[in-house]
Amino acid sequence: MTSMEPLELLKKYVRDEKLIKHCIATAAVMKSLARELGEDEEKWWTIGILHDIDYEQTQGDMEKHGLVGGEILLKEGVEEEIAEVVKRHNHMLFGDYEKPVEIALQAADSVSGLVIACALVKGGKITEVTPKTVKKKFKEKSFAAGCDRDRIRMIEKLGMPLEKLYEVAIRGLTEVKDELGLS
Repeated sequence: MTSMEPLELLKKYVRDEKLIKHCIATAAVMKSLARELGEDEEKWWTIGILHDIDYEQTQGDMEKHGLVGGEILLKEGVEEEIAEVVKRHNHMLFGDYEKPVEIALQAADSVSGLVIACALVKGGKITEVTPKTVKKKFKEKSFAAGCDRDRIRMIEKLGMPLEKLYEVAIRGLTEVKDELGLS
């Protein structure tokens, strides 16, 4: 990593508070998944924080998103492994995910939004969200429609059932509830 903390680096390139919160949420789920899977929590958290570092710069152009992010991170001195995962996370350009960190990022990117949407239905109380709640809402395609269910299901490639992912995601998001404006 550079001399700059990952969140500081993100804020150097991202101004939109909603996008920053999305990155914090994704990072929290990544860290929780790393803990569950015996992976490097700090590295996975960093990847989650930085995964959308180029989103404002590319203005959501999915032909460039991720590619530009990887370049930014290399320019900023971030280790190549992290930059490569960020570069490849755009599932519209890539998709041949085999590495656990890449699979986890796909799932975390989408499940974080689904779990937060469940919390918002409960008055912003993440502490009232259960895996059962998320499982029910997962089946409702119109609920949190932007959360890609197929990307969430990718976690099963790592031998993790969906309900376990929901539990791990809730635990991770609870750890950053204040930063996300949840209770």
